[in-house]
Amino acid sequence: MKFDLHMHTARHSPDADSDPFELVRAAVAAGLNGIVITEHDYMWPDSELEELRAAAPELVILGGVEVTARGGDVLCYGITNPFALPRGIGWPELCREVHKQGGACVAAHPNRWGQPFEKILREQNPELDGIEVMSNNMDRDLRSKAAELLKKYPHFAQLGNSDSHQPNTVGCCCTVFEVPVRTNAELVAAIRGNKGKATVNDAHRA
Repeated sequence: MKFDLHMHTARHSPDADSDPFELVRAAVAAGLNGIVITEHDYMWPDSELEELRAAAPELVILGGVEVTARGGDVLCYGITNPFALPRGIGWPELCREVHKQGGACVAAHPNRWGQPFEKILREQNPELDGIEVMSNNMDRDLRSKAAELLKKYPHFAQLGNSDSHQPNTVGCCCTVFEVPVRTNAELVAAIRGNKGKATVNDAHRA
C-alpha cells in the first residue's frame, strides 16, 4: 500500500496552504492508498477526519502529529493523547510516551537546518522507530545522509513522505508498505516492524 505519512493543511498548520479537501483530492490523483495528516503540534480528532473520509472513501485517512520537540521535529503515529507530547519535549521522553501510548515515532527530515542528528542519538539514546529518508523538503544532500544513516542503523524504519504544505506536492514521495494498513494499529505495526520502503512516487509525476 502506498502512503504519504507527513502532510499539513491550512486548517491547523499556519505555514500550510492546502485546503483539507483539496489535499485529499490531490492524494487520490497521486495514486495513494492512504495518507496521515500530521499538523504541527496538533492531531486531527476522528470527528474531523470523518469529513475527509466521507469525501474520499477509497482512501485510508489517519491522523498523526509532527511534534516540535527539543532537538528537532518528530512524527508520531498511533497515539491517543497528543497533549502528553508538548512542544519542546525532549526526544527520550517523547519516545517513551509515544510507546506508552502504543504508537511509533519517526524523526522528520534528519540533519535539516544543521541538526546534529547523530550527536543526539549518541548522547540521548532516544528510542526512535525510524527516520524520514526523503521528502519534498529534503534536498539531495539530506537524502544521501539519510541513506547513510540507514546503513548505520538498519533497525530504523524508512519513510518517504511529501511533507506537503501545498496540494501540488502531495504524494511526491511515499512509503510503500508490504502489509495492509487501514488502522492506526496496523500503521504502527508496519512502521515498528520495518515493513515499508521509501520511494519517489512515479504516479505523482505522470
